[in-house]
Amino acid sequence: MILLPKNRPGFPDVSGASDCGLLALGGDLSPEWLILAYRSGIFPLYEQGEVIHWWAPNPRFVLFPDSLRISHSTKKLLDRGVFTFSENRNFKGVITNCAQIKRTGQTGSWITGEMLTAYCKLHDLGLAKSVEVWQNEQLVGGFYGVDLGHIFCGESMFSRVSNASKCGFTQFVMNNAARYKVIDCQLHTNYLEQLGGVHIPREEFMKLLNC
Repeated sequence: MILLPKNRPGFPDVSGASDCGLLALGGDLSPEWLILAYRSGIFPLYEQGEVIHWWAPNPRFVLFPDSLRISHSTKKLLDRGVFTFSENRNFKGVITNCAQIKRTGQTGSWITGEMLTAYCKLHDLGLAKSVEVWQNEQLVGGFYGVDLGHIFCGESMFSRVSNASKCGFTQFVMNNAARYKVIDCQLHTNYLEQLGGVHIPREEFMKLLNC
């Protein structure tokens, strides 16, 4: 396993990742490291107290905008205008809620204080984006990720009201179908599979990333 220094941003080729997708340890979460990581098909994921883990899984879990599945119930909610949506109106509120929401099978959040600060810095630089879902002027759902221009790398989402994040994600994908070649979901979840997410070889993902 490669241990990265903190003073010089740089990653090994993603082909060197382990079978589980772990590529390297170390480095830091400065904008320079994070920007290089995402542009190289790599993302950080680790727990509080651990050294930073950098991942490049094979296969990669993604969603192609034209393959989005919209359920009848979601369509009804969107048609009725149950929620309103915004982008980058409250990035810190979204990532903070993502960190605080309780998830089945998890004792804590991988969005550490260090992570939260790092992605807020990326947002200030215009590279991290949030989508907010509102109901009666209350923030009830949303998600955030890194915007590479032709690919959106989703990081985490939350819902305080049933179907809030699903509606927000659906609306976002529909509105940006012509802009993004693919939505990078990174790792498989049943939730995103139901919305149309699929596994593709890492090599195919890297071609999409670099075209």
